[in-house]
Order: sequence, then C-alpha cells, then structure tokens
Amino acid sequence: MDLRYWLPRAVDVFERFGERFGPFTAHPSHRIDDAAFTPVFERFAKRMDDNYPFFHPSYAGQMVKAPHPAAVVGYVTAMLFNPNNHAAEGGPATTEMERECVAALGAMFGLQEPLGHLTTSGTMANLEALYVARESHPGRGVAYSSECHYTHERMCHVLGVEGHRVPVDARGRIDLEALERLLATGRVGTVVVTLGTTGLGAVDEVHEVLPMARRHGARVHVDAAYGGFYALLGRSADPVGLDARPWAAVAGCDSVVVDPHKHGLQPYGCGAVLFNDPGAGRHFAHDSPYTYFTRAELHLGEISLECSRAGAAAAGLWLTLQLLPLNREGFGEMLAASRRAALRWADLLAGSDVLELYQRPDLDIVTYVPAVRPFSLLSVDAACERLLHEGMYAADDPVFLSVLRADADAFARRHPRVVRDAGAARVMRSVLIKPEAELRLDRLHARVEQLAALAAGRQ
Repeated sequence: MDLRYWLPRAVDVFERFGERFGPFTAHPSHRIDDAAFTPVFERFAKRMDDNYPFFHPSYAGQMVKAPHPAAVVGYVTAMLFNPNNHAAEGGPATTEMERECVAALGAMFGLQEPLGHLTTSGTMANLEALYVARESHPGRGVAYSSECHYTHERMCHVLGVEGHRVPVDARGRIDLEALERLLATGRVGTVVVTLGTTGLGAVDEVHEVLPMARRHGARVHVDAAYGGFYALLGRSADPVGLDARPWAAVAGCDSVVVDPHKHGLQPYGCGAVLFNDPGAGRHFAHDSPYTYFTRAELHLGEISLECSRAGAAAAGLWLTLQLLPLNREGFGEMLAASRRAALRWADLLAGSDVLELYQRPDLDIVTYVPAVRPFSLLSVDAACERLLHEGMYAADDPVFLSVLRADADAFARRHPRVVRDAGAARVMRSVLIKPEAELRLDRLHARVEQLAALAAGRQ
C-alpha cells in the first residue's frame, strides 16, 4: 500500500460526505493560511527526528512497531469525521465497526458471545476487568503473579481491592502451589493469569489455574494484552510448538484483555476488554440525560467505565481485519514468523561465545546477557548497560535494544553459577514483534555479538 496515494483518498471520502449538506463558511477564529503553517510544521518535523525507528527491524527493543498502512488510512479517514464511540449517535458507522471487531477478537479466543469494547489502552482494559471482579466478589481480593504487568497492583489500589502477589516458577509463570495455598484462604475472588508477560513473554498455565480457581469459587481474568494474538497459533492445527492448552482454556475464563496496538498492527491507543458473560454489563449500569437515545440495545458507553473514545480506533482495526483476517493464514503467519525468529535467535545465543541466553522464549521476547568474566551480577549489569548504550548511539549500524531488571534469585534460578555480588542485574531484552526480524536475524545477532564483545572487553 502506498500512503501517498491512499491518504488523499481519505480526504476525498470526507469531502464527498460533506457535500451532501451544502457549503458553509468556516469561522475566521481558527483559520490558518499555508504561509503561517509552513514554518511551524517544519519545526514540528524537525522535532520528530528525536525518535527511535520503531518501524525498522534494527529496532529490537520494546514491544512497539509501526501500524499497518491500512490501519493508518482507516484511522485518518474516520478521524476527519471525529466520531465518538461512547454512544451510537456519536459514531453510527464506527460503533458498528467496533461491535464487529469485538466479535472477531472474541472468536479469536473461542468466546461465543462476548460483551466488550475497545479501550484506549491495556491498562484501562484491565481496570475495567478488575472493576467487574470487585463488583462480582465484593470483599474478596485479586491474585496476580509477581511478574505480571504492574498495572494490576496499581489498579487494585485504585479500586480499593486487596491485591495478592503470587511468586513465580523458574520460567516466570504464576506458581501453582503458592496460588493453591492462597486460594484456600478464601480471600481471593479473582485470579489474573498472563498470556505473555511483558518482561519475558511467559505464558501462565491457564488450563491449570482455571479448574483450581473454580474449586475455590474464584473468577479468572486473562491479561493477554501482549500475547493475546498468539491465540491464532495456540488454537490452530499448526501451533508451531506452542502448548495449546493455555490458549484453549481462555474460552472458559471470565474476562480477557488484548491490545490490538501491539501485535494487531494498530496505532496507539487501541486495547480491548471482553467478558464471557454478557450479564457483566450490569456492573456498568448508568444513565445520561443527553445520550443513549437512538437505539434500545446497550450503547458501548453503557458497558464501559470510559466515556469518550475515538471511533477512529475502531475504523483502523476494522479496515485492517478486512484485509488481514484473524486466522492462521492472516495475522497468524506474522506471529509465526516472529516466534520462529525468537526460537532461532535462542539457538544462536546458546551457541555463542560472547552472549548467553537468559531464558528460552515462550513467544517472541528474547532475553540474554554478555558472557562476561567473572560472571557476576555486577559485571553482567555493567556490561548490559554498555551494550544498550553502545548499540543505541553507534554512529554506524545502530541497534536498539532494551533491558529487564532481574533480582538475584530470579537470575540464579536460570544461571546457578552466577556470583551474587548484587541484589539484581539488568538483562538484555529484545522483542521481535515485527515479522521482518526473521529476515534480519543473522545480521542482528552478529551486530549484538560484536557489541557484546566490546562491552565484555571493558571489564
């Protein structure tokens, strides 16, 4: 797709619609002529140079990438109309698009008739899920792993709910024995499981947690903000090595969150929250004297804590899903490429003389450290700091990585020989969220090896 061709078409769509209502004179208070706009835009363009190349495979740091051109065109086209999907009268077309997107996302997880909507972020989506958890089991708390996203602990504070941190096993998954002991106390009403932790990409054993929670009368919420789209592999006949059991179990859970602005190729912000029980909408019941007057069925704002939400987000996602459907052959192939790249890089790291694999990836997040001597937490941490800095600021062939802080116990579980001369150490972390990483992997690995050798040599 050529954006230079399609973006002007977005303006055509908007102007053609406007012609139906006749001409009008724009108020002079917000008119800006091109002569005034030109220098300001040039300053703006210059400031945008202060950025990282999220779109390029040399960026192998955080879980960000450029949106698909179809998403950009859909978003920009709808943005010119500026619909608000809080109520159908705020965005009739994009409200229906959002409903269709929610149904498609629900089907990706095996949910039959999910109640849900798009959100501005995974954080907001998780807040809504935990709000329903509180209302469903008043007086009972929420359990989450020590390596889940920090939003759960924060949102428990916001909601006034008791939060329970559960330790993790040697692979970064919620510890089942510790969770069983906690559930037996009767203090927990909802268990949060994670499909793709944001640090390691670890996948909790949802299939084990779900029956355990049910035995103790607890709900299960799935935070699949990062890894949720991998359901297209995990629930398929070709899971490319993924354990299918956690993904199949999601259909029996109470709620799930997923972020289309991660693997779903959407611009920020586009999250989603889905509830397995359509009756969960009762917890959002409210009224407004000047909205919700165009239809009898529930408006999206009546099943949400958020009010105004950009209908453009629904348009971008809807248009993308028309071209890249949520199946193994559509989005699934991109995810398969990212996972193949991660597993192959893990193999290269395992055979490297200058880098060591920290933990074998479950999805597409690869963690590793320079093979420093002595192999101590202080030395590893210092070498990772140099590797990050040297890669990012290299004059030629820069590479953009990220780091994860691992405490001494977590590090030693994976590398028992490490000298524990500090309480924690940084670990290199690369998120291969772009399928192009598979095509560039040899070059990426060689460059990181080169930088790691320099970092280790300056001990």
